[in-house]
Amino acid sequence: MIPLVIEPKALAELLVDSPERSKYLIVDLCRDENYQRHHIPGAVHISPSELVSGVKPAVGKLPPIARLESLFSRIGYEPGKHIIAYDDEGGGWAGRFIWTLDVIGHRESSYLNGGLIAWTEDQLPLTTDVPVTPETHVSLTIHQEFIAEKEEVLASLNDADTQIWDARSPEEYMGTKVVAARGGHIPGAINMDWLELMDRQRGLRLRQDIEDLVTAKGFGSSSKIITHCQTHHRSGLTYLVGKMLDLNIKAYHGSWSEWGNDSDTPIDNPAA
Repeated sequence: MIPLVIEPKALAELLVDSPERSKYLIVDLCRDENYQRHHIPGAVHISPSELVSGVKPAVGKLPPIARLESLFSRIGYEPGKHIIAYDDEGGGWAGRFIWTLDVIGHRESSYLNGGLIAWTEDQLPLTTDVPVTPETHVSLTIHQEFIAEKEEVLASLNDADTQIWDARSPEEYMGTKVVAARGGHIPGAINMDWLELMDRQRGLRLRQDIEDLVTAKGFGSSSKIITHCQTHHRSGLTYLVGKMLDLNIKAYHGSWSEWGNDSDTPIDNPAA
């Protein structure tokens, strides 16, 4: 069985020409120019912008289902395949894609630990060839249990069993850096910057002490956790980590771009 987080050399072994190769779909979520320059052989490309609605103010919300169906049809999605996602930034977009897979009810997925950075540092094969992928006819169902809306976050503020994981920078959390109408954070939210989860000495792989780090921040296995950032991009990684640690986690896809631009939502702003 393929683990949720797979190492580059283990993936390379899976991709050796064999009857098993057809069971996997490799999805590249790197910047477009990086995919064009080189990518893992056989990987289909999704531009990160395809994973978000792009509608202001909450530009990071899930796209309409028709757009998702078109996207998954284009990449040749089949429910029975094991999907392995990677990016070129340490897991934000790959984690966002794995969250999207959970949202559509797909259960067999993995993250390539360290993505393209670790794969390249391990000197594994790269190509510029773009695979020919037959389109499939995809009909999707949205599973709301993985999505937190603003109303649920508001209700959770009075629930001692729910924790908010703010994956933004400390400056955004404290309100000294403002990228919405208002700065600060959701009351009671715990700040753990997504960058804290990466090991820069190991090709942006997840830190080996990640469980201890998350526990030290106060996140508990008995809590309901809602994670967010500015647009649910960086919190793609925190969602992935929560899933890896078997936490009860979902994502607030409206994130701070919705919360911070709504004059009626409560905030804590230490910098005010």
